[in-house]
Amino acid sequence: MSLSRRRFLQAAGAISASAAMGALAKVPYSAGDGRPQLVPPAGSVDCHMHLYDSRVPAAPGATLLPPDASLEDYRQLQQRLGIHRMVIVTPSTYGTDNRVMLDGLLRSRGDARGVAVVASSVTDAELDELNRAGVRGIRFNLSVGTQALDGIERLAARVGELGWNVQVATGPLLPEVAPRLSKLPGRLVIDHLGHVPQPEGLASHAFSAMSDLLDRGNTWVKLSAPYLRSQTGGPGYQDVGVVASRLIERFPEHMLWGSDWPHPTLAEQNKPDDSALLDALLQWAPDEAIRRKILRDNPMKLYGFTAV
Repeated sequence: MSLSRRRFLQAAGAISASAAMGALAKVPYSAGDGRPQLVPPAGSVDCHMHLYDSRVPAAPGATLLPPDASLEDYRQLQQRLGIHRMVIVTPSTYGTDNRVMLDGLLRSRGDARGVAVVASSVTDAELDELNRAGVRGIRFNLSVGTQALDGIERLAARVGELGWNVQVATGPLLPEVAPRLSKLPGRLVIDHLGHVPQPEGLASHAFSAMSDLLDRGNTWVKLSAPYLRSQTGGPGYQDVGVVASRLIERFPEHMLWGSDWPHPTLAEQNKPDDSALLDALLQWAPDEAIRRKILRDNPMKLYGFTAV
């Protein structure tokens, strides 16, 4: 090979590497440009993320109206994190319209499961259709108050027959609604670390209520969106980390990890570094075997993913 040709190929390789690094650095709705230190085990699952598409109208009265965030955008984050499975959650933006989530399930080709939002009037046929599409849970969002739980008991019983879970975004209302949640049949999932307030943390009523629910053995908690309640801030979120560490220590088989991408509650200039969010597990769960449960084993069982 001539020197000029060798130099040409070396230059081409360098350009390709730079392009690859550039593509990695441009993950939409995520700060930072590096890969996480934590190497997720094969089959790991991001248990909480959303998709947005402005072609589908927002529900009347919706207050959270993020820009479009596509499956293709999210695939870039997956490449960066090394996590190829996800749980797509219908956000409050669309009310009970699950089309964006369902489209994501269809195009994920088996890499995803879904969490839908349904009306109390949903028919058995509609639930069966959602089940065939890959939906494995329904969500209740208390951002509109406790009235959002209307019909939860009957729906929990119905979806429990399909093996689904009931996911609740409690916001600050967990202590108030915990007695009602404790009586639900089937599996319960609590969003975003139960929104345990800071600086109260472990001493809060919310943490006590969440611990009581976990003691029942049929509740899971998503270690997601630590920025929602943290006062110390990123990238470590040390205050929320105290809560997460205690939950992991006591209930390792009932913890799940989620990115909350595209972080819809945060402004564009305040998006977190998703690699740092994943790396927080190195501090919260120093034992690799426990991290394997959180990232892979627990979500595989809860959402019905096949073994790798």
